[in-house]
Amino acid sequence: MKRALVTGGSGGIGSAICRRLAADGCYVYIHANRNLVKAQALADEIKTGGGQAEAIAFDVTDADASRATLEALIADTPIQVLVNNAGIHDDAVFPGMSAAQWHSVLDVSLNGFFNVTQPLTMPMLRSRWGRIVNITSIAGLTGNRGQVNYAAAKGALHAATKSLSLELASRGVTVNAVAPGIIQTDMIDGAFDAKAIASMVPMKRAGRPQEVADLVGFLASEQASYISGQIISVNGGMI
Repeated sequence: MKRALVTGGSGGIGSAICRRLAADGCYVYIHANRNLVKAQALADEIKTGGGQAEAIAFDVTDADASRATLEALIADTPIQVLVNNAGIHDDAVFPGMSAAQWHSVLDVSLNGFFNVTQPLTMPMLRSRWGRIVNITSIAGLTGNRGQVNYAAAKGALHAATKSLSLELASRGVTVNAVAPGIIQTDMIDGAFDAKAIASMVPMKRAGRPQEVADLVGFLASEQASYISGQIISVNGGMI
């Protein structure tokens, strides 16, 4: 049984990914920062359904705490599937954006990627099999008004995905990014009404978290062994 870690695993997209990986036979670590109760409820749901899961909590922006938690997890067995899903947005037009808004968004998405991925990489390489999937955003491809910080963080993850894939390819470890468009989660509630979605998305609807999770599940599988360094959008035909 392969072990998987999903950061931000208790959110809308994260929980769908956790369910999919558990259904595919992984032992899933569901990461949370403040909302451990929600992550534990999801772990209980997965176990009730016959899967295996465990809730864990640490702050991905805290390098020392992240490393200590992760090194304890991999003391005996590596984590071979990593989904970097943790992220926040704090929107403002750039002339009015505060330094705190800029740094907090980059800290979670970009520094969090480093703090979680780097300690797990060498044990994954030694096992000669691994899957790293970074959840990014269409904003990292096209940009978005009011989200210079968010687009910068996700765009940087795209570049990191491509570079890291080159470093790890010869050891059987793939690195890809999934860039969702408008997905029906709590994060977009109130941000887009049906009319706005219909005008922006050729498929005339928001995506479902499960549709993102299905792609992640495939990229984490043996069937995706020759796919690496790719940025794959799930966006209803927006670009």
